[in-house]
Amino acid sequence: MQDTYRHRGLRQKLVQILKSKGIRDVNVLQAIGTIPRHFFLDRAFDTWAYKDLAFPIDAGQTISQPYTVAFQTQLLKINRGDKVLEIGTGSGYQASVLYKMGAKVYTIERQKRLFDKTSEVLPRMGLGGVRTLFGDGFVGAPRFAPYDKILITAAAPFFPQALFDQLKVGGYMVIPVGEGDIQKMKRITKVSPTQKREELFGTFSFVPMLAGTNAA
Repeated sequence: MQDTYRHRGLRQKLVQILKSKGIRDVNVLQAIGTIPRHFFLDRAFDTWAYKDLAFPIDAGQTISQPYTVAFQTQLLKINRGDKVLEIGTGSGYQASVLYKMGAKVYTIERQKRLFDKTSEVLPRMGLGGVRTLFGDGFVGAPRFAPYDKILITAAAPFFPQALFDQLKVGGYMVIPVGEGDIQKMKRITKVSPTQKREELFGTFSFVPMLAGTNAA
């Protein structure tokens, strides 16, 4: 894997695009400007990796559009040392952004093929501190709870109570909710062990969040 001057220049152009679209969190922009997104894509997409577009990856999944990654991350209000649970590892790009921002990242993937690939790629990139887990995202990872922040990177058809239970009081969950092609982006604050406050942040389109695991 090579990260050339050209790649670095393209990343800075991407950062400027994200700024023009309203991303203001300096730490989010710095992470995206640092991480070689082309490492997470097939070589066929090398010249396109820094376009603000989603691309297909293995197992019928996608690597999210950089704007979507930046938008969700900005909503989380990451502080250095935050313990973050990500649901839907995918390529590992989103987890790497969180990690570069100083978060302690636990990320769950239900597709074994993606889990194996990401578990190999991240350490090679110096991101071995990301804890990758194979499992059902709806179940979460209660053995490592509670979490300061939880990020769901797939469209949840309903509110995942089990994940809410793993969130610290005062913590945030960022989650796209809804079935079909369009979902509502929500930030949920855990006000008490049983109460939450919801904020809406527009509409997005994600692949569906599915229960169980796929070992194929």
